[in-house]
Amino acid sequence: MSKLPQLLTIGEVSYRSGVAQTALRFYEQRNLITSTRTSGNQRRYERAVLRRLAFIRAAQRVGMSLEQISDALSTLPTDHAPTKADWARLSKSWRDELDARIEGLLKLRDNLTGCIGCGCLSLRTCSLNNPNDKAADLVGTRHSLLQPTADCRPGACN
Repeated sequence: MSKLPQLLTIGEVSYRSGVAQTALRFYEQRNLITSTRTSGNQRRYERAVLRRLAFIRAAQRVGMSLEQISDALSTLPTDHAPTKADWARLSKSWRDELDARIEGLLKLRDNLTGCIGCGCLSLRTCSLNNPNDKAADLVGTRHSLLQPTADCRPGACN
């Protein structure tokens, strides 16, 4: 059985992670991942970069910004591959944020059908048709899917 290579080319990392080479370069510019250079100026990545890329992709899927991802990755060691404890510490730091996002998505899911079901899509009251209407706050007609009001129930929105 042959030993796995410790350094991977950009093509190998792209293939194994499913991340485009252009994205790898972008992540490197943003200091989310690092590489070394050969004498011919070709990128070489440590195998541990595959874990970082998996984390980046998972974090993006749940809506984390690149800034949040960068902040989280900056807590990991740079002199060795992160340990299980390092990853556990990082994930624990995001737990409250992720729980809040889950709660918000559940509220949206539970209220979305009722809001769409009323059929009004009123420009004055429906947050689906008039999202983030700052002026509505001044007159008290803005509604939120996450915090439905008594005025927006099936047949009541006009």
